[in-house]
Amino acid sequence: MKRVTVFPLRATMLLLAGLMIGGCSPTVKVQAPDKPITINMNIKIDHEIRVKVDRDIDNALNKRTDIF
Repeated sequence: MKRVTVFPLRATMLLLAGLMIGGCSPTVKVQAPDKPITINMNIKIDHEIRVKVDRDIDNALNKRTDIF
């Protein structure tokens, strides 16, 4: 009966596992863009609307002093 050694099988499995793990290593590359970054913003400022409402309230309070 021939005796089978386990060492070559384990060594081969460890080698294959090492190659698989080495081949799956993640890589992240951070690179600045060549062109400038353009950000288009469409912002509506409601400050002007509040000022108009405040003026309307002031005018209404000045006209009708008997409210309060």
